[in-house]
Amino acid sequence: MTGSSKVDFKKELDCYRATSGEFRVLEVPTLQYLMVDGHGDPNTSEEFTSAVEALYPVAYAMKFASKLELDRDYTVMPLEGLWWSEDMATFTARRDKSQWSWTLLLMTPDWIDAHRFDEAVARVAAKRTPAWLDRVRLEHLDEGAVVQTLHRGSFDDEGPTLARLHDEFIPAHGWRMTGRHHEIYFSDVRKVAPEKRRTLLRQPVTRAGA
Repeated sequence: MTGSSKVDFKKELDCYRATSGEFRVLEVPTLQYLMVDGHGDPNTSEEFTSAVEALYPVAYAMKFASKLELDRDYTVMPLEGLWWSEDMATFTARRDKSQWSWTLLLMTPDWIDAHRFDEAVARVAAKRTPAWLDRVRLEHLDEGAVVQTLHRGSFDDEGPTLARLHDEFIPAHGWRMTGRHHEIYFSDVRKVAPEKRRTLLRQPVTRAGA
């Protein structure tokens, strides 16, 4: 899509749709993201803050360049995260966030290639250099089959929903978990009260026995 229209991939892509109380199985297409890896409690970790502070300037530099140079405008996507731990019970039972590892993501259109990514990083560095700017990378993620649902409320209240997803729905429907737990944050935590937040919870799966 070109010209003056601004693309909002949250509306264009089915994989950004989810309903509270419903577990839905779907195929997620291979998508391109800005990525940064880290570890620790997102509420207290300096790594988490540094990752966010590095991702967004690059994302906006790419967006503005796309609009000005390619005449292709789009909405910067919401923050996403891949989460994992040596003991996955830290997500459902104990919620021990200090044990979590993560990759923060911002989805970006495929017409932004490696050259334009490098140019965006250079533009950011010329103005100010976020501490983790050199850790930002551009990669594709192929998740394939997933089960996802929408969680409404505090991040700390996700445990029961994840337990139903992991321990009930997935095995009951002949799937097994593969890949990393994926969250998409539709709500700006700076502006939305915890009880009103909307978070898409996604788990990649494959057929049991496959």
